Amino acid sequence: MPRELKTEVERYPIAGTFTISRGSKTEAEVVVCSIGEGGRIGRGECVPYRRYGESIDSVRDAIEAAAADIRNGIGREALLDAMKPGAARNAVDCALWDFEAKRSGQRAHLTAGVAAPRRVTTAMTISLGMPEAMAAAARANASRPLLKVKVGSDGDIARIRAVAEAAPSSRIILDANEGWSEADIVQNLQAAAELGIALVEQPLPEGKDAFLRDIPHPVPICADESVHTASDLDRLVGLYDAVNIKLDKAGGLTAALKLRDRAHELGFGVMIGCMVGTSLAMAPALLVAQDAEFVDLDGPLLLARDREPGLVYEGSLISPPAPALWG
Repeated sequence: MPRELKTEVERYPIAGTFTISRGSKTEAEVVVCSIGEGGRIGRGECVPYRRYGESIDSVRDAIEAAAADIRNGIGREALLDAMKPGAARNAVDCALWDFEAKRSGQRAHLTAGVAAPRRVTTAMTISLGMPEAMAAAARANASRPLLKVKVGSDGDIARIRAVAEAAPSSRIILDANEGWSEADIVQNLQAAAELGIALVEQPLPEGKDAFLRDIPHPVPICADESVHTASDLDRLVGLYDAVNIKLDKAGGLTAALKLRDRAHELGFGVMIGCMVGTSLAMAPALLVAQDAEFVDLDGPLLLARDREPGLVYEGSLISPPAPALWG
């Protein structure tokens, strides 16, 4: 019997406005893939990202192009060759993980060969803005142990200082989203070090990474836009200290686990990150988060409403998903 396949577009309002160096958004658009058979249905969520040439339509088209294979029972390993990395494959892959769990009655972490998930601490993101506004947001979240601060524009040192002073007890990740340049990166990194910043994410544009080999790293530097799958890692050795794994970039949990393992082999630190999506997108990423040095899975905290059932967030602590949500 062929499996059932359904693709749906859902929209969730963001609480306020989410701003990074490339622009702002007030709504999260997600694509949910459902794969079913005999009344058991597995779901996976992805967030198409324009930075990587994706759209809602392109993701739906990519899933439709693989529809025959999906309906005929393609496995997760074969899917790695059948679909290219990216959001569409993520939705399908995570739906297959969930479907396998619902069909077998075995939780996804057992299939993945990892220990039972425990609660993890996520970063909370502070949007890019004027230093005063960012300081106010940091002050409101100063009880959180980890903040991720969006930078990547002129005047970033003032932003960094304002946030660090407003949340002195929080560890801070800076995320420049490719917004720094060879002209300002050294002084920005030095200021970050003096202010006790824990990590700087993707300071330079993808393709400009070679410059990182020849400058000091007073703060560890993490690749984001420059790393998608395990095949990207060899060329990043000596340039970055850590890598940010996102299921939407890697193309699913299967590829993300391979990326994590290869990153550890090469000596990279690991961060697990997300796009702005619902708990359904965060749930599979929690399996990668179990041994990550930094966790940034705050997507649902940025939304005005999450899906039901969702993950349980207690402050910055995320509990593992219930089977009704995923896995």
